[in-house]
Amino acid sequence: MKVAVWDTYVTKKDGSTMHFDIIAPKEIRDIAVIIGYGKEYLKTKAQEGQALTSKECRFCHMETVRPEWKAEIEQ
Repeated sequence: MKVAVWDTYVTKKDGSTMHFDIIAPKEIRDIAVIIGYGKEYLKTKAQEGQALTSKECRFCHMETVRPEWKAEIEQ
């Protein structure tokens, strides 16, 4: 299974920068869907409401899914 990796930088509530990758099935190309995944992740880190747009999130590359990612992606 191939996945797309989206390189993401968000300004945290304390003003520092948070970097994370959004991993999605390669078939998903709608930036609104990708950003939705990122916003859900931000909630888990108590950073909901922080700006996350196509400016903060950019397609980086494709790679073969890592075993630890596969179950979460399929969910």
